Amino acid sequence: MLTVVIPTLDSERPLVATLAALIPAAAAGVVSQVVICDGGSGDDTLAIADELGCDIVSAPRGRGPQLAAGARAARHPWILFLHSDTVLDEGWHREVAHFIERTGESDDRDRRAAVFRFALDDYGIGARFLETIVQLRCLLFALPYGDQGLLISRRHYESLGGFRPIPLMEDIDLVRRIGRRGLVYLRARAVTSAARYRHEGYVRRMARNAGCLTLFFLRVPPRLITRIYG
Repeated sequence: MLTVVIPTLDSERPLVATLAALIPAAAAGVVSQVVICDGGSGDDTLAIADELGCDIVSAPRGRGPQLAAGARAARHPWILFLHSDTVLDEGWHREVAHFIERTGESDDRDRRAAVFRFALDDYGIGARFLETIVQLRCLLFALPYGDQGLLISRRHYESLGGFRPIPLMEDIDLVRRIGRRGLVYLRARAVTSAARYRHEGYVRRMARNAGCLTLFFLRVPPRLITRIYG
């Protein structure tokens, strides 16, 4: 039913937990393939992926090119794009299966994609504040980020032109083409690592993210935005 596509780059530390959350879905027959699209890892990322039975493809470094390469390797009618440091809530696959059943891959009139609820693996007030900001951003502007995952039929993905080969903001670029009416927000959470926020400080990282988003909408080339994002 479903291929999970995960871009990686030196992702050995978070990848095990991300893949472990997929095991119940595989046992239930919801996930039938996991594709690791790697941008040139120098750690044990590929060894972990191989040990756990993932398909591995290589791609030029950058989430856009890597995600596009992973999608080309997908064998199933539905694709779930997921970041390597994002762990899905227990039972997520039941909600996904229900969404797929309701949507129906063969129904041309109902082309929808789904994202998860954003959460961070941190207990501080900064994490709760950021989660609220993301919820408001999705409500007001229909702009979920890639760390919320993206579930989409392969046919719909291809009809939209897929991920473009840009190193950053590939998620925003695609969800804008999906459109507000084409997005469904699932109840299950996608819990992402807060390591960057803890390291840099929540205020600083949030300001940087907002600045990069503004530059993207001002049509600044993504390769220049990448230097700011870090």
